[in-house]
Amino acid sequence: MSAILETLALILLLGFFGGQLARRLGAPPLIGMILVGILLGPAGLDLLHAAVLTAAPTFRAVAVMVILMKAGLGLDRQKLAQQGTVALRLGVLPALCEMAVVAGMAMLLLGFNLRQGFLLGAIVAPESPAVIVPGMLRLKSLGWGVDKGIPDAILSGSAISDVVVLLLFSLLMGAEQEGSFLGALPPALEVSGQALLEIGGGVIVGYGVARALVFLLVKQNWSQNRVQTTLVAAAVALGAVGLADRLPLFSGYLAVMSAGFFLIEMDAPLARQLRGGFDVLWQVAEIFLFVLLGASVQLGVLQRSLGVGLVILAVGTVLGRGMGWYLATLGSNWTRSERLFLLAGNSAKATVQAAIGALPLSAGVAGGDTMLAIALLAILITAPLGAWAIPTFAPKLLQKGEVDATKVLLQPRVVLLAAVDFSSVTPYVLQKAAELARRADAEVIVLHVQDLPQPKAIAALKDQVKQYLADIRYRFIVSAGPIPQAILETATLYNVTEIILGKHGQGGWQRVLMGSVCQSVLEASTRPVLIVEEPRL
Repeated sequence: MSAILETLALILLLGFFGGQLARRLGAPPLIGMILVGILLGPAGLDLLHAAVLTAAPTFRAVAVMVILMKAGLGLDRQKLAQQGTVALRLGVLPALCEMAVVAGMAMLLLGFNLRQGFLLGAIVAPESPAVIVPGMLRLKSLGWGVDKGIPDAILSGSAISDVVVLLLFSLLMGAEQEGSFLGALPPALEVSGQALLEIGGGVIVGYGVARALVFLLVKQNWSQNRVQTTLVAAAVALGAVGLADRLPLFSGYLAVMSAGFFLIEMDAPLARQLRGGFDVLWQVAEIFLFVLLGASVQLGVLQRSLGVGLVILAVGTVLGRGMGWYLATLGSNWTRSERLFLLAGNSAKATVQAAIGALPLSAGVAGGDTMLAIALLAILITAPLGAWAIPTFAPKLLQKGEVDATKVLLQPRVVLLAAVDFSSVTPYVLQKAAELARRADAEVIVLHVQDLPQPKAIAALKDQVKQYLADIRYRFIVSAGPIPQAILETATLYNVTEIILGKHGQGGWQRVLMGSVCQSVLEASTRPVLIVEEPRL
């Protein structure tokens, strides 16, 4: 037990710091996490407990469930309807074209037969939700491509794509011999029928899951906070994924994504709450996902197939996917640059390749070791490239539109400006600043504008600020000049979200002065201004 706990601690700590180091170096965090996995795994120091490596598929399933729920909670029905059949075509044509081209290249360069070639194509073709979903959701939060619903089309298309390709992979591996609901049909009809069954069933089950969550969490009010709401939703979603494995009448992952989509329409406040909860879950899940991906890398096998693997991946992506992207967006309102963005936004591979890459080898399929090596190569090359290319090329190739805050999780940096003096209203200003900062996890800029230096009074004021903002990250700034101008200049300098001012309750000249400061700031500020008064006795 202790060895397993140590392994989990290593994965979490080193995975987190590896990701942060990669971020500070300007690379996607997943690169650092994958490298940590290689270092800790059998190909490196071999520090991971065998039980954790054995349970890696389960960890991956949980991570994919989390990211697909996030994807569903970020979809926009109006944008998808605006695109017509583009999302559906993106879910079928690019992957099938890439699969066919990869199969042809494998037969030409590796001497594979038709079945082996298409097996490799089915391994390489699926897109990675672990890379594409966070990337598209970030684009939605920034507004890139949202007017035409491009991130939404890519999100929904990638989910459909994985369902279709995995069904073809199952058929090529001989899954129909294990008993299928459509096993009496010819293979082509069986695959088509099973695909429609799983896609339709996934949508129906997703609708049912969304209905159940609204009933339990909203109408019956079983949860008391966001943590409980998220745990219940995650448990129900995991149950749907597990049931789909036992009963192949629907796609479990598509059901999860559909549930998130329907939740937006059924209860937008619940969807917003879950959006935040699943964002927190993903921060943990992605560490396990990518560290365990790195731990699955076999460097020796990878080296033997490096050259030919690079050629197959390059031709499959550029020629195969390029042809599919062209056909999928034919007749749409996408510009040439927006179509070109698909090369960056719709090519990353990671999760599915890690899940199925070793299956042909374990089943004794000839060339299975080469298939595994190319699957690992696809992960190591396209996942980091995709994570880097999506935010890099979006501003160059997509148009920026208005962000719909009801469909994405926005986490802007919140900075509050609290203007204080030596009066009796200052404690109430600091109390209100602390209250708002705790709600939004904000930083507070405490500003005092002075005419003459008063070291003792300033020291006392600093102690007062420290007392009220003990658990808040803050800066104490002393400035000079006209008070309204100093407040507005500081607000601009630190790009504050809101200004908090105190208004004195007592009469006399001090009240007139403070009133004029509040009035001046209110009239000139482009930011919200909150006026705090002393309570009347």
